[in-house]
Amino acid sequence: MVSWRDQASQQAQDDLDGLLDPAIGFAQQQLEKYHEFYPYAVVVDEGGDHRMVAAEVGSEQPASADLITTLIASLSVQRDHLRAVAIVADVRLSDQGTDGIRVTLEHAEGVALSVVLPYRVRRLGRGINYGDLQASEAVAFIWAR
Repeated sequence: MVSWRDQASQQAQDDLDGLLDPAIGFAQQQLEKYHEFYPYAVVVDEGGDHRMVAAEVGSEQPASADLITTLIASLSVQRDHLRAVAIVADVRLSDQGTDGIRVTLEHAEGVALSVVLPYRVRRLGRGINYGDLQASEAVAFIWAR
């Protein structure tokens, strides 16, 4: 079976690998503190620097889908100045009966992956139990071909 790594440059591999930890780490911090989080992105710019990006839609409790749509639109406009993007969302994994941190990773070279970290809030909100990371191919939105 051919892996995405077999077709990606070393820089693309490093960029995507470098996005996963901060993307999941911030989500875990938010879950520990608030038991939820709004979608956000972590990007690698053309110079190799990382930064976090949030979307504003103008309401106190915006729908996650609206934030993701706004993030995709904003990042698509900036894509010529970006090398890689991770869009992070709090999702319901109905087939597993739990929630998950979904990180959709994209690279300018055309690689698109989805990584999901299942989680469950412990009884009475006393911490979070995490499952195993699950990875699969994804549809590209920022660098859609």
